[in-house]
Amino acid sequence: MAEAKKNSCMSVGIPTGLFADISTFLSSHTVTVSSENCVVFPGFCDVHVHFREPGFSYKETVRTGSQAAAAGGYTAVCTMPNLSPVPDSLINLYKQLELINKDPIINVYPYGSITVKEEGKILSDLEELAPFVIGFSDDGRGVQDEGMMREAMLRAKALDMMIVAHCEDNSLLHAGYIHDGEYAKAHGHRGICSESEWGPIERDLRLVEETGCAYHVCHISTKESVQLIREAKRRGINVTCETGPHYLVLDDSNLQEDGRFKMNPPLRSKEDREALVEGIVDGTIDMIATDHAPHSAEEKSRGLEKSAFGIVGLETAFPVIYTRLVKTGIISLEKAVELLYKNPVERFGIPENTGFSVWDLDEEYTVDPSRFKSMGRATPFENERLFGKCLYTVLNNKIIHQNTD
Repeated sequence: MAEAKKNSCMSVGIPTGLFADISTFLSSHTVTVSSENCVVFPGFCDVHVHFREPGFSYKETVRTGSQAAAAGGYTAVCTMPNLSPVPDSLINLYKQLELINKDPIINVYPYGSITVKEEGKILSDLEELAPFVIGFSDDGRGVQDEGMMREAMLRAKALDMMIVAHCEDNSLLHAGYIHDGEYAKAHGHRGICSESEWGPIERDLRLVEETGCAYHVCHISTKESVQLIREAKRRGINVTCETGPHYLVLDDSNLQEDGRFKMNPPLRSKEDREALVEGIVDGTIDMIATDHAPHSAEEKSRGLEKSAFGIVGLETAFPVIYTRLVKTGIISLEKAVELLYKNPVERFGIPENTGFSVWDLDEEYTVDPSRFKSMGRATPFENERLFGKCLYTVLNNKIIHQNTD
């Protein structure tokens, strides 16, 4: 790499209107660049990650998760509540807040759970939690009871808080673990049908229309989900949604007999993937979130059937999007920033910060999970050739990640 001298950082392109103080910072630091095709982005925001603490620190910690986020250009994340203890009360949430206040190198915003222990039987103390959380979610489990979800929405509405829903109908799962499609049929696997996702979305959209609650749908993966949300937006329903990078560029034709291809929801069909891309292009899908879900190597070594659900994604998200969607002309670079920063920050009311990242867009490399900052290693993009190397991530005038390759 060539080293740019101090005060010679203008080869780094700064998007118009983004953080006027970036050039001042860069001019006062030694910055290493490998080409002139470098760009500065605002610090990305991921509204759906799992940092596993408290309760599961053998998978990931708040510290290692935040380091992985910084390596991927993120300066803000929202952490899901499937922890031990579940943050269903202030006393349980405090255990997570203690970690958040001392360990991360980025801004971390926790969710409170919708129901006690995420069991779907008793509502959490939403009023007590509200001042300390970014929203309410039972991620990892769908709220099965319609009356329970209606009451949660009414109470969240009164608190001016958002319900962030993992939409999954347990009665339709039938112990499935990949998409109920061609690969499952050809290889004798039990499938998860698409209705298990879009059915609860359909129900919840009706409840949102009734209650007026702000509502966000996690990790949509089916063409029916896209269409339901598109139609709901046309009717003026207060709904947004996310999908993951993997759902946009992979489908069940890419599956291998390996736990790194097992996530929930599963990779769906080519038609579903194409509908998700269309939803990104036309604005139906508001943001891209990784659902970064680390597990131990042993938990991901049991093949498609028996491995734990979940993959890591913070360190590959932008390179995957840039390589497979931007460089191919499907979306613009500005659209990518909108999906990774602008829309998440605006929808979730996350304060703007002085975070940004510097990327070399010409740098091509092979994804090597052994080099991840995350404790998790399971990614379907292992050994993929991607463009886009994060050189630096900066937050509050401090370098929190510096690429040393």
